[in-house]
Amino acid sequence: MKRMGMIFRAKANKALDRAEDPRETLDYSYQKQLELLQKVRRGVADVATSRKRLELQLNQLQGQSAKLEDQGRKALALGREDLAREALSRRASLQQQVSDLEVQHQTLQGEEEKLTLAAQRLQAKVDAFRTKKETIKATYTAAQAQTRIAESFSGISEEMSDVGLAIQRAEDKTAQLQARAGAIDELLASGALDDQSGLGSKDDIQAELDRLSGGTDVELELQRMKAELAGGPSAQQQAIEGGAPGTAQPHQQTQHRFDKP
Repeated sequence: MKRMGMIFRAKANKALDRAEDPRETLDYSYQKQLELLQKVRRGVADVATSRKRLELQLNQLQGQSAKLEDQGRKALALGREDLAREALSRRASLQQQVSDLEVQHQTLQGEEEKLTLAAQRLQAKVDAFRTKKETIKATYTAAQAQTRIAESFSGISEEMSDVGLAIQRAEDKTAQLQARAGAIDELLASGALDDQSGLGSKDDIQAELDRLSGGTDVELELQRMKAELAGGPSAQQQAIEGGAPGTAQPHQQTQHRFDKP
């Protein structure tokens, strides 16, 4: 159970990190500091109000004390010592109240000065925090923009890399096809890819006969041309008399014997 709780807290913390915006956190902290400063200012105002109320009471008591003192003098001047004594007795009671109020007034005045100084210090801290907050927010915003730009360039680079790989594959395939086409042309030129099924092709014997026949025709044509140039018998007779290849030599020798006288 402890492990599950730790895993849950870790996942929750990670989710909070993704959801948290430092700028919003800074603004929230600044708002809380402003609220605290406002409370301190209200405290200073309350203390100042209490001090002012005591001052009014002191002025009122001091006025009554002065009046009683004046009444005592007048009563004593008229020979009413009893009235003078009563007036002075009441004045003494008021003086005690005045003394108590003066002590409270001094205490409140000291508290007011402390709170005023604390409010001033807190105001300075809040102002400094506000400046730092805005600086951090601006830096964070700039870093966020740079990160987005970098991620965009990274995506473009990956896309261009894929395009480059596609181009490379296309070039390799094109080169392979060109090499294959060249090889087929060479094989066709050499006759390695001629029809080997036997239809329309000649065997080796017929090929040799055709070669010999072709050679005989060339020899006959050559003899005819020589005969024409020399003014002799026709090429066919010269070929027969000369013993062209494929003619019967004994028959020619017999014919020559019968022609002799």
